[in-house]
Amino acid sequence: MKDTLIFEESREGRRGFTLPAAGISGGAKEDFLPKAYRRSTPAALPELSEVEVVRHFTGLSMKNYGIDLGFYPLGSCTMKYNPKVNEDVVLLPGFAELHPLQTAETAQGTLELLHGLITDLCGITGMRWGTLQPFAGAHGEFTAMKLFRAYFDHRKDDHRKKILIPDSAHGTNPASAHLAGFQVVELPSDPEGYVDLEALEEHLDDTLAGIMLTNPNTLGRFEKDIRLIARKIHQAGGLLYYDGANMNAILGHARPGDMGFDAVHLNIHKTFSTPHGGGGPGSGPVLVGESLEPYLPVPDIRRDGDTFRWASEHRPRSIGRVSGFYGNIAVLLRAVCYLRMMGSEGLKAAGTLAVLNANYLKRHLTSLFDSPDKSLCKHEFVLSAKTWKEKHGITALDIAKALLDRGIHPPTIYFPLTVPEALMIEPTETESRETLDSFVDTLKDILTTAKKDPEALHRAPEKMPVSRIDEVRAAKTPILRWRKER
Repeated sequence: MKDTLIFEESREGRRGFTLPAAGISGGAKEDFLPKAYRRSTPAALPELSEVEVVRHFTGLSMKNYGIDLGFYPLGSCTMKYNPKVNEDVVLLPGFAELHPLQTAETAQGTLELLHGLITDLCGITGMRWGTLQPFAGAHGEFTAMKLFRAYFDHRKDDHRKKILIPDSAHGTNPASAHLAGFQVVELPSDPEGYVDLEALEEHLDDTLAGIMLTNPNTLGRFEKDIRLIARKIHQAGGLLYYDGANMNAILGHARPGDMGFDAVHLNIHKTFSTPHGGGGPGSGPVLVGESLEPYLPVPDIRRDGDTFRWASEHRPRSIGRVSGFYGNIAVLLRAVCYLRMMGSEGLKAAGTLAVLNANYLKRHLTSLFDSPDKSLCKHEFVLSAKTWKEKHGITALDIAKALLDRGIHPPTIYFPLTVPEALMIEPTETESRETLDSFVDTLKDILTTAKKDPEALHRAPEKMPVSRIDEVRAAKTPILRWRKER
């Protein structure tokens, strides 16, 4: 199959589709479009027959790896498989044909579902109320940090600028805090991968605004001292933010609100079964406790008897809008379907199976790789290929590339940065024991090759459309636009 761009396949004069006549009467067609907006030359669009277009894009889809094709143990990304019934529901005419400028009176059914979604998410997280406006996890983080800022500004605590972030945190945490005007302070982990309590003590002063935590963290460890941490932060006058990227590990078993968190963002596209990847779509609702509720974005969905409406008047201290409308409705409705289908017991079972699958894999793989700890994990765990690099010259990158040749998407590598040659593995709750066993056997095969023929792994992948690329060059001088050779 040719590895060419559709522009390169173009041949002048070929047509796959002819547009119908515009049907404009009462003057020349050009009169209907101001001259400033008309092209002086035809658009340089590719010219192909219909069958050529179909083959081109079908070929591309066959080269792309997805959860429908095989195992996807990418760590720190949680749910990957999404039940197809969600897609059927969101494509119902009443949802698919909804327009963002419709009045509340003509969208009562959708408003009722969204109001119910906030209620459900508050029940799951132990929070008081929230907003569905943020379009992604990082957007939710930023929104929560803006709520922190508004809270302290209203209290005249302008000197509280410091946000503590563990060294194992997701990279978007410090970026979100910085963009909201806070000073980021990295908090080291202790030897077991938990927050270092002694290091925490050093920052408990009147400059502290709060802490951003993922629990369980990126090492798959549940912060055993979370209530002590919350008490210390609150006593110092700070707030706690919960990064919900790993929420699926504790569904139905623990709630951030009960741990002492003041704000929670949830990755709807991770934990509650909606598509994720390729830059979107996404959704990152923010739920808050009583202290931050007055600052939530507006408009809010309010219920008056059996009627739902947009409202802003009840929140004079709101931070305002954080998106043009009310979030990614199509993603949110998929989550509504999933929650209604699963129920509380189903969500609890999903969390249980996510943890079970992760520990099953960890037990089988810790004898093959270095492990930062041997204890039970939550939804994911981190191994290290450090010894393989030292003895055989095989890196985490080599192992990841070799998995591609064997039909498996590689795990996250080189994150968190606290673990050398890191392999972050997360099987999720949807995979069978047979799939997990096959993954273990595949890794064993790769490591056998590492001992016998390490060069074979350095060449991997050899069966994919693209082999090793110059990643530095790709990052610094990317070619983002095709130009026809003259």
